[in-house]
Amino acid sequence: MGGHQGNSLSGRVFQSIRDGILNGKYKEHDELREVTIGKELGVSRTPVREALRQLELEGLVTIIPNKGAYVTGISEKDVNDIFEIRFLLEGLCARWATEHITAEELDQLEEIILLSEFHMKRSGISSEQIIELDGRFHMVLYGACQSRILNHVLTDFNKYVRAARSSSMVSEERARKSIREHKQILRAVRDKDADMAEQLANEHILHAIQNMKKQESEELAID
Repeated sequence: MGGHQGNSLSGRVFQSIRDGILNGKYKEHDELREVTIGKELGVSRTPVREALRQLELEGLVTIIPNKGAYVTGISEKDVNDIFEIRFLLEGLCARWATEHITAEELDQLEEIILLSEFHMKRSGISSEQIIELDGRFHMVLYGACQSRILNHVLTDFNKYVRAARSSSMVSEERARKSIREHKQILRAVRDKDADMAEQLANEHILHAIQNMKKQESEELAID
């Protein structure tokens, strides 16, 4: 996903626009104008056009002939698919992380959990730091697995979900459970128990899926 673009000019433009879509700078249905983006990034229209074509292949942009390029955004189905795929991959990541993690990365995970508990006590789920720290915990594990490919795929998925669901951990109860699950994963990784780390990481994503489905059914009930 995007990594094959390399360091070419269009590759850097591609990454810049893509990051803009994933971090919410460009919203769904926004028009992506070649001239405007070119001026902003200090490049000609050609690399912008190439980048937009590549983003269309990724499904993040729709190009309408004789009209322009528009942000497609991430659908509810995309988010559901991502969680289902993460359910299969996060366990593998935790297993590999158990084998390769450094003392420094273990300390980082410990610190993230302590900060999460601190913010939870201080301000509850309203704290944006909780969601930020949740993402950071997973990012450290992705790096620790020592697989460039798995790290890349899971990092992308994390960005996609965050872009689509800015409040992906809605209830305070789920946030508390999530922190507890992170602690259990960290313990298993620290103990070099790869089987347990894999199982716990998969269950963690399964619980996130169940929480998401519960939210959806509650929203439907409200409607």
